[in-house]
Amino acid sequence: MPFRSHCVSMLGMSDPQPPTATATLARDDMRSFDAYLARPYKTSAPGIVVMHDMFGLNAQIRAVADRYAGLGYVAMVPNLFWRSTPPDPIPYDGGQHELAWARLKALDLDAVTTDMRTAIGWLKEQPFSTGKVAAVGFCGGGRFAFLAAARCGVDAAAALYGLGIAEHLGELSQVKCPLQLHYGLKDEHIPRQEIDTVSAAMRGRPSVEVFLYPEAGHSFANPVRPTYDATAAKLAAAAIEKMLSGMSG
Repeated sequence: MPFRSHCVSMLGMSDPQPPTATATLARDDMRSFDAYLARPYKTSAPGIVVMHDMFGLNAQIRAVADRYAGLGYVAMVPNLFWRSTPPDPIPYDGGQHELAWARLKALDLDAVTTDMRTAIGWLKEQPFSTGKVAAVGFCGGGRFAFLAAARCGVDAAAALYGLGIAEHLGELSQVKCPLQLHYGLKDEHIPRQEIDTVSAAMRGRPSVEVFLYPEAGHSFANPVRPTYDATAAKLAAAAIEKMLSGMSG
């Protein structure tokens, strides 16, 4: 799929924070497929496509991208709800959780796959990219990160409290890259049976690691959510960073 426009703005080049940009990856009628981009201060670096949760491309997920840029990666967050109504972020608070759930469930996963391929391909082709790209996703985005590993040819992938991965175990043979799955065993949205099913399917696959956090719930890595678990978040971040370091070799 051709890219109709590229990075349109670069902000904060003299600031200590990583420079950031908005990239328009595609257009459809009056809507545009935009992505948040955060870059490190180096000529080229491996990329990370960060898959947002059901609330969308909000300040918290942009902060995740900024953190990865601070670690030396080119981090992109594509708005995978750009085809949805509404396409914009939904607040964590304000009684709109049902709307967020409905929007997530209404997504066409084939269209999401197309959009992920577009974002990953765009990032790989940029002069500031080494051509290596990983996917890291949270909640519904964890499912997308798994699908990116199975369908989009990424170089590594990590899913944190990924919803619905058990529905895609038939695609596991297509995963050729290092893959990590992180679950809290007190997750109120992912049944323990699903976690056990996924974990069992991963046994005997040396490129796949499953990390279980006995006291953690859903969204344990999100510091603005009430279920944030600093210990589990730190352990997950360290494991993911170790995996991602393989792209720099």
